[in-house]
Amino acid sequence: MSKKVPTVVRSALLPGSALQPLVKDGLGAVAPAHRNYIEAPLRPSFEDSLDIDEGLRPGREAENRWDYLLGHGPSRTVIALEPHSARTGEVDTVIRKKAAARTQLYGHMASGARILHWFWVASGEVQFADTERARRRLDEQGIHFIGRALLAKHLPKPVATPARRRGARRRRRAASSRQ
Repeated sequence: MSKKVPTVVRSALLPGSALQPLVKDGLGAVAPAHRNYIEAPLRPSFEDSLDIDEGLRPGREAENRWDYLLGHGPSRTVIALEPHSARTGEVDTVIRKKAAARTQLYGHMASGARILHWFWVASGEVQFADTERARRRLDEQGIHFIGRALLAKHLPKPVATPARRRGARRRRRAASSRQ
């Protein structure tokens, strides 16, 4: 009997974190309306999710909070997703949300765990002047404005498992023997 591998977000959190019980399978922690900000074919690739806005709210009601952590199964990485109005004046707010989330998550994240990408997705009409200055400020803070939806091109490539590597070697050998 093989041991079940913990899902991505669950693995990134400390076992005793108060956020552990709030992690949901798949996109279960993402509000139904917010799931539309993730390209439909990608949705099954997320092993688990956490609504950190709700999970970190108690005692921080007046603070900025990021919305979601998503566990991308194929790449075994945690990404952060923030559906937020896409107006130039919101750049500062989104930057503050990320800074607050990093502070708020301290003490919840396992040693060595990290959030690979911080994505800002437009929650409505894009009225964002993608100026060089605004883009540079977001880039400096490690925030990627991705427009109206999270697409496959935004996500990291799948991790090569030993079985996948063996399969690729077999295919290469078979192709070379046919030549």
